[in-house]
Amino acid sequence: MTTSAIGATVPQAVVTRRRPLRSAVRRPGFWLPAGVLTVVLLVALFPGFFAGLFGHGDPRVCDLGKSGAPAAAGHPFGFDLQGCDVYANVLYGTRSSIAVAVLTTVLAGAVAVVVGTVAGMVGGWVDAVLARLTDVFLGFPFLLGAVVVLNSVGERSVLTVSLVLALFGWPTMARLVRSSVRSVRNAEFVLAARTMGLSTWRITTRYVLPASISPLLVLATITVGGVIVSESSLTYLGIGLESPAISWGLQLSAATSQFLRAPHMLVAPAVFLAVTVLSVIALGDTLRAALDPRRR
Repeated sequence: MTTSAIGATVPQAVVTRRRPLRSAVRRPGFWLPAGVLTVVLLVALFPGFFAGLFGHGDPRVCDLGKSGAPAAAGHPFGFDLQGCDVYANVLYGTRSSIAVAVLTTVLAGAVAVVVGTVAGMVGGWVDAVLARLTDVFLGFPFLLGAVVVLNSVGERSVLTVSLVLALFGWPTMARLVRSSVRSVRNAEFVLAARTMGLSTWRITTRYVLPASISPLLVLATITVGGVIVSESSLTYLGIGLESPAISWGLQLSAATSQFLRAPHMLVAPAVFLAVTVLSVIALGDTLRAALDPRRR
């Protein structure tokens, strides 16, 4: 095989593997959840603007005289137990919940890419050691491990909760990356790159990772939804975020005891949580269907 032939083979193989991702964007099942998540991200970035569309939009301006009151002019979701605007609190809670989900997924994904790629490319005793390390973390149940660690830390902020959830979330991603890298490292275009004398670093970053990262993208998308639920569950149990933070989990926890008297306190954050998680899962399923070679 000549150098010119090799140069033609490598890009074509990589382009072929990238086509399913472009086809996923054209699917109808992609645009609806993507549109919903775009709105959610905009709310998370600019909660003050959206909260100001109705009333004062300040989640910390409260009136105890309106404790648990139903919807009123300028307050479409009513008031919570402290007389604060539920609508403003739900929108401001989007920032914390989305921040934890995205930060956790990015941290876990970064660790998984490094560990999985090294294990898959190097092999041998390095692969065995990293595999045993991954198994150790997989031995801890995700939520139980997070509960134990969060109970041992002092301040439970967005960063702290994200780090703890990422600590127990990377092993599954790492195993997926390792398997994907091992299936790609002996492909023809990788062997051609080795024949050209390219360094291991260049081969890994230029050819192996782009060709094996698709399964991780799908898993990361679904992981975002799982982390949102996990953060809300931990906060609901009093182990996640703490006041004065504002999150959906804190709102659900405060509204539970008041559900019969003021159901709107529970319904509003629960609906936002459910719609966001369902949109993330739907987007992940669309990507998985498009990138699964057995369905192409």
